[in-house]
Amino acid sequence: MKKSTIRFDVELDEQNIPERIRWDATDKPDAELSETKAISISLWDHVQKNTLRIDLWSKDMPIDEMKRFYIDCIGGLAQSVLSSTSDEFMATEMRNLCDRLSEHIRQKEH
Repeated sequence: MKKSTIRFDVELDEQNIPERIRWDATDKPDAELSETKAISISLWDHVQKNTLRIDLWSKDMPIDEMKRFYIDCIGGLAQSVLSSTSDEFMATEMRNLCDRLSEHIRQKEH
């Protein structure tokens, strides 16, 4: 059986706020740690029937990029819902939400 490992290294300041987030994975093409400004990890607890979440972002992550990050996360979840459950309604509603949120951001920029 093949195993894969994903690792996150988070450097914190004195107030435990992330200053730098880096990650690596055994299946990643390059061997170097890659830097990122935000991560969002969700785990399903089948015993408690709820979701455990880890959301981290570096203190220098721009707010506009944070908003785009969450819109992209929802869009990715929409595709995952469609792939895993074939629920076209849920996927479409999530994509529609992404469209509305993207429009909201565009209007705020002007």
